[in-house]
Amino acid sequence: MSLLIRNARILTLGQGTLARRGKDLRDLGLIPAGEVLVTDGKIAAVGAKVEAPADAEIIDAQGRVVMPGFVDCHTHACWAGDRLDEWELKLRGVPYLEILKKGGGIHATVKAVREATQKQLAASLRDRLGSMLREGTTTVEVKSGYGLNTEAEMKMLRAIRRAAAEWPGTVVATALLGHAFEGDLEDYARMVVKDMLPEVAKEFPDIAVDAFCETGAWTVEACVRLFEKARKHHPIRVHADQFNSLGMIPEAVRMHARSVDHLEASTKKDLILLAQSPTCGVILPCTGLHTDQRFTRSRLFIEQGGALALATNCNPGTSPSHSIPFAIALAVRFCGLSPAEAIIAATANAATVLGLNDRGNIAPGQRADLILLHHKDERALAYELGGNPVDVVIVGGKVVP
Repeated sequence: MSLLIRNARILTLGQGTLARRGKDLRDLGLIPAGEVLVTDGKIAAVGAKVEAPADAEIIDAQGRVVMPGFVDCHTHACWAGDRLDEWELKLRGVPYLEILKKGGGIHATVKAVREATQKQLAASLRDRLGSMLREGTTTVEVKSGYGLNTEAEMKMLRAIRRAAAEWPGTVVATALLGHAFEGDLEDYARMVVKDMLPEVAKEFPDIAVDAFCETGAWTVEACVRLFEKARKHHPIRVHADQFNSLGMIPEAVRMHARSVDHLEASTKKDLILLAQSPTCGVILPCTGLHTDQRFTRSRLFIEQGGALALATNCNPGTSPSHSIPFAIALAVRFCGLSPAEAIIAATANAATVLGLNDRGNIAPGQRADLILLHHKDERALAYELGGNPVDVVIVGGKVVP
């Protein structure tokens, strides 16, 4: 069965699978009035006018925007419990790193995750994935990292896999093995490299490995030890420079990390180094809004040729939001992005971060993950604050009920 979308303002986002940089980060590949034909779950044709089978299902876009589904390339959407008490402390002015030092923050969620069953974790994640899908996210990355021991980390990864099998979109799991630590960091990091990493690799051989490099979390040295071992068989990613610039960016570039995420505290020198490397930079503006009102100097990064991606960082502590449209609105207001740059950062470039070259643009042969907006102008994605701009979601060529 084929599906024809007609009378649409189409954002194709161009051809190719490489991350967009420079002027390409602003090129939406616009077809002002056109049609998209979907067959067998893939884009069959796109243009001002396309040939379609007589029995094709028709969606009349009525001049509204059709674009690729959002790709949320950085989330911690698998968790248990809540952090409302911690949030109240933050409202009273207690810094996040101080909360972390006193056993709150990540450690509070670790306790709740350890107490939850795999079935409970999968069920709560499914609920969040459903909310994401309704707002146009058709591909989402979900990290582990709230286990802090091998048994609990494996439970999280299995829960992510279970939820993914019951969701129409695509879930990409990431093993966040260096999120926090218990006891002495050197001993803990040694255990992760010696025991936890091999167990994860055995059951999830292609999974990306991540770490959180920050004061009170993993040091640069601990991250490097983990990544030097992991990168022999796994892609690597790293959280860096959220609160402090510790020197992780040069190491990430040297080790060919797939991405460096956060970047709120990065130095100008490090941002330029990252921008001029193959490694992508991922900004998380919902975190800046909720946590400390600090945002990445994205304009500098883009002007230096950086491959920029945008994500929600959905998590219970520093970014309680699942909404890519909201993240786009914040990125334009606080990170210096144009609406077009933010759209590409949350679609084509985010797909590149996840190593997915079959989505993020509308071209023949690509996976038919598409969204139809309520709007006739894509700039409304960045203009509106709150609400759901998405009218129709199509995943793998099928309209989501």
